[in-house]
Amino acid sequence: MKKDDIVSLASRAKRVSEKLAVLTTAVKNRALTKMAGALTRRKKLILRENEKDVASAKRRGLSSALTNRLHLDEKKLRGMAESILSISKLSDPIGKILSERRRPNGLLIQKVRVPLGVILIIYESRPNVTADCMALCLKSGNGVILKGGKEAFYSNRAIYHVLEEAAVEAGIPEGFSEFVPADHEAVRALLGLSGVIDLVIPRGGEELIREVARISKIPVIKHFKGVCHVFVDRKADFEKAAAIVLNAKVQNPAVCNAMETLLVDEKVAVVFLPRVAQALLEKGVEIRGCETTRRILPDVKSAEEEDWYAEYLDLILAVRVVKDLDQAIGHIQTYGSHHSDAIVTEDKKAARRFTKEVDSACVFVNCSTRFSDGGEFGMGAEMGISTDKLHARGPMGLEELTSYKYVVLGNGQIRR
Repeated sequence: MKKDDIVSLASRAKRVSEKLAVLTTAVKNRALTKMAGALTRRKKLILRENEKDVASAKRRGLSSALTNRLHLDEKKLRGMAESILSISKLSDPIGKILSERRRPNGLLIQKVRVPLGVILIIYESRPNVTADCMALCLKSGNGVILKGGKEAFYSNRAIYHVLEEAAVEAGIPEGFSEFVPADHEAVRALLGLSGVIDLVIPRGGEELIREVARISKIPVIKHFKGVCHVFVDRKADFEKAAAIVLNAKVQNPAVCNAMETLLVDEKVAVVFLPRVAQALLEKGVEIRGCETTRRILPDVKSAEEEDWYAEYLDLILAVRVVKDLDQAIGHIQTYGSHHSDAIVTEDKKAARRFTKEVDSACVFVNCSTRFSDGGEFGMGAEMGISTDKLHARGPMGLEELTSYKYVVLGNGQIRR
């Protein structure tokens, strides 16, 4: 796309966002319901287009993890539709009064939620992101510009057109969402449109996110890596711990909230590690261990320094035996990415220390890091998971797509 076309597209999104901001909840929910129905009704079209992307990925030799992210089936489409319906049932954040106070002079000052404006989403691989972002932005009154990766172009385009058509039929202004073809020059032009686009959310690998953050003239919410840890404390329930470790690593290893490093207290390592290692190996996990780990599990590979920083996104796991809770927390603070980290323990004091001292967006006690997800948090879906602290942190749902303004109600007061 030419730069003039990009500017025109973004400017149109800005104009339409002003209309979105004042839509009633009933209109938005009616549109979301129709959008969910359209995904199911037009499934043959979407799956046919998805087959083109999957075939292309295989020809290009993309990894099985990436190909699996791309692949859609009827079950995944039903899940996408259910997410949209769940968003329609959530409370509308727009217009909500966050706080109010009456001043001595009689002024009533209200803090009220408002949309951010226009949000640019730059994402890779997963076609479901198209549906999630369109639904979340519509419910939160934001315009959205979608720029998916070339590997999912046909799937993204099909989902976009199906959902846009259904929303417009339900009374949403045409152009509430815009779709940009896979074009690097278009991205560069979009990232320069400060004042037109209000926020950029990149979703993908570390290289993509760092490049977007480097180029953008617009605020960017980002997470570079998901180096997630599970720490098995000396007072852990072994059965509970083994189930959590297995789920955190193998349930879906190619996502940012999958465990990449397992930390085990030395007091229980000799008993616990052989037990959990057997289950991991049966699932095809390659274990890379510290020296102590290898004394307990002599057949595993040796972990190098870079393994503690690694986001594998694959069936590979780094394992370290630590002296105690202090060393576990120190390891996470040194090597972690402030994404999602968990402790398994029956010691409430240890759990409280872990949640207080581990500086991550999501900190879990006795459950899997895989719950670090907007849908699992009851948000319906998510725009992404932020490891930033401003303006959002962790899974981003409807509330994280809003700002606020002050509404001041008076009765003729003037300042003296």
